[in-house]
Amino acid sequence: MLRFLVAESETEDERKTRRRSVGKSSGETYAATLAQLRPDADIAIVAPADEDADVIDIEAMRAFDAVFITGSPLHVYDDTPEVRRQLAFMRTVFASGTQSFGSCAGLQLAVAAAGGKVRKMPGPMEAGVARRITATEAGQGHPLLAGRPPSWDAPAIHGDEVEALPADATLLATNGVTAIQAAEIRHAGGIFWGVQYHPELAPGEIAAALRRQASDIVAAGLAETTDDVECRAAQLDILQHEPDRLSAMWSLGVDREFATEANRRLELTNFLNHLVEDNDDR
Repeated sequence: MLRFLVAESETEDERKTRRRSVGKSSGETYAATLAQLRPDADIAIVAPADEDADVIDIEAMRAFDAVFITGSPLHVYDDTPEVRRQLAFMRTVFASGTQSFGSCAGLQLAVAAAGGKVRKMPGPMEAGVARRITATEAGQGHPLLAGRPPSWDAPAIHGDEVEALPADATLLATNGVTAIQAAEIRHAGGIFWGVQYHPELAPGEIAAALRRQASDIVAAGLAETTDDVECRAAQLDILQHEPDRLSAMWSLGVDREFATEANRRLELTNFLNHLVEDNDDR
């Protein structure tokens, strides 16, 4: 049986806010997605940002087959106790040699822990859909992106981005908004695969995130009014329940790479398949 550890990047207050919105924290969403993809896996959730969180040492980390780092409103460039605790956790993941995967703030956390740089985006945030993500030459042959077409769209919402990858990292995908959309990081004996977008999220959860950040989206100039944001969120809600609804895909400007659940989750599926193959080879 595979053992997974999901690390919440959210603080306790942020977890409560998200539960009020969609019923789950980011870690609970991640765990639910992983349980659907690997029903036989044993999945634990930790919150390393919390002051009273149990500290997992290197040997305890090695008991897990993989660690997953969630997205959150975390800004890894802020020198706060919460950020310092999460960076220490990620450095332990690397040092343990346990394979890891992260989305959005999860990618940013791994970058910062390995010596790279994260910044507030100099341009507008990426909200709702990350468009025309394209694999680099290295990414075209990387197992993380196996099965992806030459370009694709993915669920996304972020105002921070990776400015510079750390040493011994490989850029795997990019787009016109955020240069680093997917990467592999090798650091201190560990290997991390990460994406700036959210393969673990359903359209309805992206819709809820848009509603929570509607005023920020208007301020960024991506929408004229909060009503415009609501219209976009409503189309995502439709796609949540009717993934074949052509009118919703047309309105959002997406295709089945975004609308179909298996396609949205492809990077996670690829990581899990690679993990199983590695275990079989041992």
